[in-house]
Amino acid sequence: MSSFPAKRISAAVLALSAIAITGAASAQENVLNLYSARHYQTDEQLYTGFTRQTGIRINRIEADDNALFERLKTEGKSSPADVILMVDAARLWRAEAEGLFQPVQSKLLKERIPANLHGGDEGRGAQWFGLSTRARIIVYNKVSVKPEDVSTYESLADPKNRKKVCTRSGSHPYMLSLIGAMVHRSGEAATEKWAQGMVSNFARPPRGGDTDQIKSVASGECGVTLANSYYYARMLRSTKAEDREAMNKVGFIWPNQQTSGTHINVSGGAVARNAPHRDAAIKFLEYLASDQAQGYFADGNNEWPAVPTVVVKNPAIESMGKFKAENVPIGAIGRNQIAAQKILDRVGYK
Repeated sequence: MSSFPAKRISAAVLALSAIAITGAASAQENVLNLYSARHYQTDEQLYTGFTRQTGIRINRIEADDNALFERLKTEGKSSPADVILMVDAARLWRAEAEGLFQPVQSKLLKERIPANLHGGDEGRGAQWFGLSTRARIIVYNKVSVKPEDVSTYESLADPKNRKKVCTRSGSHPYMLSLIGAMVHRSGEAATEKWAQGMVSNFARPPRGGDTDQIKSVASGECGVTLANSYYYARMLRSTKAEDREAMNKVGFIWPNQQTSGTHINVSGGAVARNAPHRDAAIKFLEYLASDQAQGYFADGNNEWPAVPTVVVKNPAIESMGKFKAENVPIGAIGRNQIAAQKILDRVGYK
């Protein structure tokens, strides 16, 4: 298996790896060219499992989403990419909107992956599929914040939480997806009012990633924050003394359990627009919906399988308990990101 595991790949390296992939494709047609924004060691089990089952070898390019977008647009019709994996509904929708995917008609994917986790026009075939899910939870400081005061996303904008709220940048795809879901549920006017309240309640300007937010809540710099569930579970599983100490100081909430449910996002995949090995690409996506692959996909990053019948044994996730999830179509979340960004710009949510 060829692997290019750099998180950020320079234009020169991308160009060289393109030559390597193109050469491999012409020399051996029993191959799949994968462009992935996922960077988890456990995904190796996915790739070796597929090759073992099918005999199809995987050539892999790993880079962040923006690098993959630029690469695919530069390559155009000559792109060797067969399958594209990305880690957020906003990013998947952007790739769909830019014409980087193609419709897929697959009875197996249609039956295995719930309809609300399909992106694109179902009449012509979905253009992308959620393959694992994660929740956007609320994390609070046990000393300075009462859980009943931060039980919903909307409550974070309440004046009683003034100077307590921290988040990462509002323009980050995780936040855009959450706000896109709020636009779908509540409309733009209500969502803008919420965003303005969030800005008024900031303890500090948005910065850092989700792990940084959790640690800031533990330190007392912030009272409450938003984080993807897998970051919280990852810290629960950590053996580092400082992480264990931090987790003793924070609690978490499944938001909106009495109303719309907790916001869900996805890691998902699609067949590339100009895939030279289309049949192998569809076969790979179908493999990713299998029980075995769903277990690798989800447990390796402390997520949940997209296929509802698959059970994953993960002590950290199990300790967090059950919750009510929102049922907003994942495609609608992506489509609303433009409206979400305009709202953030108007209220000064950086």
